Amino acid sequence: MSEEILINITPPETRVAVIENGVLQELIIERSRERGLVGNIYKGEVCRVLPGMQAAFVDIGLPKAAFLHLSDLSTQELERTGSENIEHYLHEGQHIIVQVVKDPLGTKGARLTTDISIPSRFQVYMPYANMSGVSQRIECEPERNRLRACVEAFRQEHNCGGFIARTAAECVEEDILIADMLFLLKLWESISEKIITTKAKSFIHKDLPLSVRTLRDLHKEGLERIRVDSKETYHKLIEFAEVFAPEIVPIIEHYTGECPVFDIYNVEDEIKRALERKVKLKSGGHLVFDQTEAMTTVDVNTGSYVGGRNLEETIFKTNLEAAQTIARQLRLRNLGGIIIIDFIDMKSEEHKQQVLQAMERNLAKDWAKTKITEVSILGLVEMTRKRTRESLEHILCEPCGACGGRGVLKTAESMCLEIFREIIREVRLYKVQTLLVLASNTVVDMLLDEEADMLAELEIFLDVQIKFRAESEYNQEQYDVVLL
Repeated sequence: MSEEILINITPPETRVAVIENGVLQELIIERSRERGLVGNIYKGEVCRVLPGMQAAFVDIGLPKAAFLHLSDLSTQELERTGSENIEHYLHEGQHIIVQVVKDPLGTKGARLTTDISIPSRFQVYMPYANMSGVSQRIECEPERNRLRACVEAFRQEHNCGGFIARTAAECVEEDILIADMLFLLKLWESISEKIITTKAKSFIHKDLPLSVRTLRDLHKEGLERIRVDSKETYHKLIEFAEVFAPEIVPIIEHYTGECPVFDIYNVEDEIKRALERKVKLKSGGHLVFDQTEAMTTVDVNTGSYVGGRNLEETIFKTNLEAAQTIARQLRLRNLGGIIIIDFIDMKSEEHKQQVLQAMERNLAKDWAKTKITEVSILGLVEMTRKRTRESLEHILCEPCGACGGRGVLKTAESMCLEIFREIIREVRLYKVQTLLVLASNTVVDMLLDEEADMLAELEIFLDVQIKFRAESEYNQEQYDVVLL
């Protein structure tokens, strides 16, 4: 499988596209005005403790107070106190060092932890931890043991916190791993100095920009090329790679082609399709994605696909293709939280298991942690996907001003009847003789055409004169009844 990363840089925005076999699999967007906060370290002030929720709100200098749950306190602190009461750890006005683990999402503030972690190319340093670990993606047991031994020896020598060996550390020589851990210790020393001098509700440390984080987090074995369309950013990436990942310097390229870098694999068209509810399958079936505050639902339909020998085979093939497409779309759209998938009902237990296995196999490529359940008696599959940043739709779009994000508008006929009811209400309240109705062009046209007879009867019944004026700026649900 060939893999390539495209990095598009403009002054207000950085976009990173992960391409596998010529197909867009993941898109990460970071805007300079709304740069993600995950990984940032702050000195916060506890502004409210909620014993009933075992949580607290912490002011870190952002518009919304951030949220800190008891389970997100450092392991060292929890073990030392041994209490399950948040009031034994925090009180209002207390100053604490926290790190953002989830960006503010919608109406919710950022999610915090006091278990600070600082990532580098091969390791994650946890200054308040007293144990180390190895990435679960490293499956070779001898290699896991080697990495664990290397980390533990370093910890004992330097009497420091814990480390987690990242996936990139697999088969890396020991002296390189040690140099990486030394770098993290020096970085933590500089952060510790800032902690002492910084005032409460202030920023202390910021993670690397997206373009550099791409080299640190997304590089893996098999990556063929990293193309970036900014000369300045290209030089920054080379400087970073020469120090922390010299093996990837040869695959970093400055893209100078005439067409935009995202046009190489039609990324812009893929982004447009990723914002649509309906996703077509090659077989003729389709998926429908609905993203709500509580969860995301995915409906699988056969559409025009009539299949081969029998209906069960048609359904099975559609569900198999859907499993692969859903896994890709979840990653591309960055959908997180609870996800309910309504596969087409299958009678065969073997077919159900094969569809689930296909789903799990394709989700294994996802960097975000996922958990999937068996097919329920209603034919639904429930799953969760860890969410750390806004979805693609929330980054690129805003709720419709006309429908308020519902995705539908009342019909012109419904609005005509609503206006009639409002006219009756106004006449009975104020005993007026003349009314002016302001509404959209579509509604006014219907009132004067299809509803003209009803309107005439209403004028006679109420003994009033009703005038109309079409307002081009009004949407279909807007209207005003003015007393003259």
